[in-house]
Amino acid sequence: MRSLNLRIREADFEDSRDAAGIVTVLNSYALDSMGGSRALSPDVCERLVPTLREHPTSLVLLALVVDPPVGVAICFFALTTFRPLPSLNIHDLAVLPRYRGQGVGRALLQAAEDQARLKGCCKLTLEVRDDNTSARAVYQRFGFEDFAVGKPVPTRFLAKPLEV
Repeated sequence: MRSLNLRIREADFEDSRDAAGIVTVLNSYALDSMGGSRALSPDVCERLVPTLREHPTSLVLLALVVDPPVGVAICFFALTTFRPLPSLNIHDLAVLPRYRGQGVGRALLQAAEDQARLKGCCKLTLEVRDDNTSARAVYQRFGFEDFAVGKPVPTRFLAKPLEV
């Protein structure tokens, strides 16, 4: 494993290189079998960065070796009502295939945790496919575990698609 000169920083949505990097890295994950094996649509590619820029709770972190980005963490702040304190959800964590297994994902997780601590968050959350064993292993080594309220029964993440 080679040593990377890795930097993590917040994305500048006005910088065309950052904007293109966000789309490129996320699209590389979309093309992967764990991301559904389908490229992002042209409409999604066009609307993604402007929508992230306008969303009031977004935090996008970029992993850079040089330029362009080789990894991205797209996060959103929320409120944990039982505490009540903010939390940070890592909605997307993606690394270009040739940089996987070199600590980029872990560096993005650490940067997200650092930002969460700065904002007084009580927890980090994320979703991961059950069959994505390599990602699950990274998350578990970083301290993530199945979430349970009360009894030690894992909580499921559910979704209902809405037509827009």
